[in-house]
Amino acid sequence: MFDQIQERLNSIFRNLSKKGKISESNISDALRDVRRAMLEADVNFKVVKKFISSVHQKAIGQKVLSSITPSQQFVKVVKEELIELLGTEPDKIKIKKSGITKILLVGLQGVGKTTTAAKLACFLKRERQLDSVLVAADRKRPAAIKQLKLLAEQNKISFFSSNDESAIDVVQKSIDYTLSESKKVVIVDTAGRLQEDKSLMLELKEIAKVVDPDEILFVADAMTGQDAVNSSRVFSEVLDLTGIILTKMDADTRGGAAVSIKEITGKKIKFIGNGESINNLEVFNPSSMASRILGMGDIISFVENAKNLFDSEESKKNQNKLIDGSFNLTDFENQLNQLNKMGSMDSVIKMLPFKGVKKIGNIEEKKLIWMNAILSSMTLYEKQNPTTINGSRRKRIALGSGRSVFEVNQLLKQFFQMKTMMKKMKNNKGIFPFNLK
Repeated sequence: MFDQIQERLNSIFRNLSKKGKISESNISDALRDVRRAMLEADVNFKVVKKFISSVHQKAIGQKVLSSITPSQQFVKVVKEELIELLGTEPDKIKIKKSGITKILLVGLQGVGKTTTAAKLACFLKRERQLDSVLVAADRKRPAAIKQLKLLAEQNKISFFSSNDESAIDVVQKSIDYTLSESKKVVIVDTAGRLQEDKSLMLELKEIAKVVDPDEILFVADAMTGQDAVNSSRVFSEVLDLTGIILTKMDADTRGGAAVSIKEITGKKIKFIGNGESINNLEVFNPSSMASRILGMGDIISFVENAKNLFDSEESKKNQNKLIDGSFNLTDFENQLNQLNKMGSMDSVIKMLPFKGVKKIGNIEEKKLIWMNAILSSMTLYEKQNPTTINGSRRKRIALGSGRSVFEVNQLLKQFFQMKTMMKKMKNNKGIFPFNLK
C-alpha cells in the first residue's frame, strides 16, 4: 500500500536529515520534492497546493524542540498536516438506538459494492453484534444478485431479493422483510451507474427517498485515483452522502484517492477494504493512514487485525500447552492458519515500523507456504506425536508435500527447539518470571 509515495517521501526525509539545521532554503527544496511526489501519486493538485502552503507556514514558524532533530520536526509537521487532510478522527458509522438502521451503498460499476456490502454486514456483526439483511437492489447485473446471495449464505447473513424488475419495489419490500425478521440493519446494494447517466441517477434519488437511509456510503476504487475523487464529487451533488468506503487499498501504490477525497468532497472516509477476505474491511483511521503513507507502519491496524482474527481462548490454551510441553504439530498448524487469515506476510509486516520490510516479508511468505505444505502431508497421529516421525516418515512427508527432506528436518528441528526453550523458560524464573497459566 502506497509504495510509490512512501519511497519518495522517505528519500526526501533522508536528504533533509543530512542538513545541520532547517532553513528557509532547505525547507523550500524539501517541499518542492514533496509537491512533486504527491502529484506523481495522483493527489489532486488543489489539495497539494493547500497542503504544501500549510506545511511551509508551520515548519518555518515552529521552534525546533531540543529533543528532536530539525528533520524530525519537519516530518512531525508533515504528518500532522496529513492527518488533518485525511479527516483528523475516525468517523464511526451511525447506528440507531432503536428501530432499523438503513445503509445505502452507491457508486460506479466494478468498484466492489456487492462484496463491500457483505464485508460491512460481517463487520457490524463482529464489532457491534448487529444482525443485518443484505438487499439485492442491483437489477442491472443479474450476477450481482447471485453473488450477494452466495456471500450471505457463506457468512450466515440474512438476504433479501424479489422478482420485481424495479429496484425501488425491491427496496420497499426489503424494509418490511427486515422488520418481520427483527433485524437491526438493512444494507442495500445498488446497481453501479455512471454519473453521466441521468435516468439511473434519478432512480438512485428515488431509491434514497424510499429507503430514507441513515447512511449513504459512496464506494470507490482507490486504484482509480482522481477518477474516484471526481465521481464521488458528482455523486455527492446528487445525494447527501454521509461517507466514503475506499476498496482495493491493498493494491493502491499511489494513494491519490485516499489523500484527496475528503478535501474535495467534504465527506470523510469511513472504511477501507484492503484484501479479498470477508474480514478485510477496517475503520479508516487518519492517524494510522498518515503513518502508513509516511512509511512509519501502523501498529493500531496490526493489533486490530490480530484481535479480530485470533481466537483469544485458543491462543491462551496453546500458550499453556507450550509451557506444560503438550503443544504438538496440530496446535502449531492451527496457529499458522490463524496467521494466514491476516493476509500475506508482506502486508502484515508492512504494518510494523521496521526498515527493509519488503525483503523480510517475501522470505517469510515463502517459508509459511512450504511449512503449511509439510504439515498438511503429515497424518493426524504424526502431528499429535511428533517424536514418532522417524527417517522413513520424513521421506514420505517430503514426497507428499513436494519439499525436501532437509526442509522437513528443519521444520521439526525448529519445533522441538521452541518446545525446549519454553521448558527452560518455565523452569528458570530469572529468565521467565511471569506466570502465564
